[in-house]
Amino acid sequence: DYEARKRIGERIRQLRAERGMSQTELAERTGLVQCHIVRIEQGRYSVGFDTLQAIAKALDCTVDMVEQ
Repeated sequence: DYEARKRIGERIRQLRAERGMSQTELAERTGLVQCHIVRIEQGRYSVGFDTLQAIAKALDCTVDMVEQ
């Protein structure tokens, strides 16, 4: 659902910003491409659990923290 994707994307953007990390750096740490990170943060892409787990690890947090 779009609202859930948007909420998760905003949370990822917030956590990334709190850590002073660029979208490019997050992409490098997760093995994703930067444009994929953009789409996730904008809520335009549904994130699978494996991707969510990789993002959480790169942000040094838990999946629960990302889903809040």
